[in-house]
Amino acid sequence: MRIYVSVDMEGVTGLTDPEEMHAGGRGYERGCELMTADANAVIAGAFEAGGTAVVVNDAHGSTKNLRVDLLDPRASLIRGPGKPMRMAQGLSGDFQAAVFAGYHARAGVQHGVLNHTWMGKEIQNVYLNGEVCGETRLVAAFAGFYGVPVALVTGDEAVCEEARSLLGDVETVAVKKGVDRFAAELLTPSVAQRLIREGTARALNRLADLRPYEVAPPFTLGVEWNSTAIASGCALVPGTRQAGPRHTEFTTDDYRDIMGLLGVYATIAGHVACGSGVYG
Repeated sequence: MRIYVSVDMEGVTGLTDPEEMHAGGRGYERGCELMTADANAVIAGAFEAGGTAVVVNDAHGSTKNLRVDLLDPRASLIRGPGKPMRMAQGLSGDFQAAVFAGYHARAGVQHGVLNHTWMGKEIQNVYLNGEVCGETRLVAAFAGFYGVPVALVTGDEAVCEEARSLLGDVETVAVKKGVDRFAAELLTPSVAQRLIREGTARALNRLADLRPYEVAPPFTLGVEWNSTAIASGCALVPGTRQAGPRHTEFTTDDYRDIMGLLGVYATIAGHVACGSGVYG
């Protein structure tokens, strides 16, 4: 049983501060250790449930956050910028299940800790086939494109609720309860990581009950940007049309185009906004 694990950072055990999300920020190094510990809890649970291989993708920002020297040696790690499929790099139909660890709620969700969708400052909302969505839906749809079910989502209570409403009977583990965007009631790492390990094993032991999240093509990615300048810049990408002063749309039959395009948009938007172009 091959398991794919996409690990973001905002939903990791113990983290609430934007400073902890970026290299050089106060608490970032400790945040990387906590992120790796959450990933290790997933890996341990996967092997307890009979997993034979686990591939972990660092899905946050620079994608150079997970500590490979602290990672469970039974797993392999995909890291570094320039990955075409970004948060879903390495995911294919060869996997029996996907796990999303450290995920966060979509932009604008009340009590969603560090909530945003793909880019925290440049994007107001993202839509898939006309429905507002967050990163959980974007990546779950990519997994579904390959027929791979999402077995587990971990993060704060808000993203767990978002995942259940989207994916149905998916297993979830909440490691924090949002008070506001930058404040939360936290579980201690030892408790949270035990729950993640147990939740992973529980989810994979009932894999037969889970179904892939499938979106019927064609796929239309709509993005509501925070400025007209960013929308105009992104509308220059071939196939993208400007649907409004701050709104772009792109339609394709191949979901890989959606994941790749989000990375291109992030680069353009980051330059136009004089930001970093961070995604995830």
